[in-house]
Amino acid sequence: MMVNWKDLFPEPIRTILGRMPPALLDKVEEVRIREGRPLEINAGDTYHFLTPQGSPTSKPDEAYIPLKEVTHRLLDLISNHSLYTLEEELRKGFITIPGGHRIGLAGRTVLSGGRVEYLRDINGFNVRVAREIHGVADRILPHLLDMKSGEVMHTLILSPPQQGKTTLLRDLARQISSGTKLTGVNELVQGIRPRLKVGIVDERSEIAGSYKGVPGFDVGPRTDVMDGCPKAEGMMMMLRSMSPDVLIVDEIGRPEDAEAVMEALHAGVSVIATAHGRDLAELSSRPALRTLIVEQMFQRYVQLQRTSRGMTFRLADGKMRGLQQAEVGGEAFG
Repeated sequence: MMVNWKDLFPEPIRTILGRMPPALLDKVEEVRIREGRPLEINAGDTYHFLTPQGSPTSKPDEAYIPLKEVTHRLLDLISNHSLYTLEEELRKGFITIPGGHRIGLAGRTVLSGGRVEYLRDINGFNVRVAREIHGVADRILPHLLDMKSGEVMHTLILSPPQQGKTTLLRDLARQISSGTKLTGVNELVQGIRPRLKVGIVDERSEIAGSYKGVPGFDVGPRTDVMDGCPKAEGMMMMLRSMSPDVLIVDEIGRPEDAEAVMEALHAGVSVIATAHGRDLAELSSRPALRTLIVEQMFQRYVQLQRTSRGMTFRLADGKMRGLQQAEVGGEAFG
């Protein structure tokens, strides 16, 4: 079930977004709604407030100001009129809705035993728009294959937030699962063996955009999705029950994530994972990831970076030696 992200909003925000210049609307990655404060969007690497007429402005006093009635209607819409059914999501601070769109929440926390039990008096929303871009992995995937066997190499994709990691993962899953033929990049790489089974552990329902367990995005015909499950537990469940050839997981970083990745690698399963970080040096400073890096568990590193022309990537091998730098393509993605 795919959802037009503009339909998530109550009036008058929906109308304001519809009045935006089309070229800017197509680039929107985040819509930030803060009760009693200016309506703001993030379009690529630029931020704008929005006037009631949908025009971008840098002046907050010209912007539309959503009041309590509007934020309450928004919360009612995204919870499908049943906020009590989202207690687990509210504890985590975000809700993922059909289409893979994730809505971050801010408000007053209720603690129990020193831990967050609930989020109430919600007054801030960050709607992150999920997009599907077929072919965004075309330039990268050939470098993640063993040229002799066609097997997928153990790969870690890194970048700061909102540089395109999840969009890239989604297309990698689709192409690997489909057995896509690869031409024009490396003549020695003939393609992926079409028997490869892909398992996605989608803790925040962003990669596959599942609704009631059914993926909303095209993640390939041989792909199984473990939706809404903590990454470490989900990886182990996939290994035990679905026998994947390739395991795909987003944003590893905790010790239990690293242990599950090690278990999968030792089981002969190829792993493609992402992590937040500017570069390998930064990742190496995090204890959980340092073990994976020092022991050279990954065979490829892909570092993504947004530029004014689109996206570029840098490749490194398991010893962190640079291999290549190139553009992903002219279209930016988030």
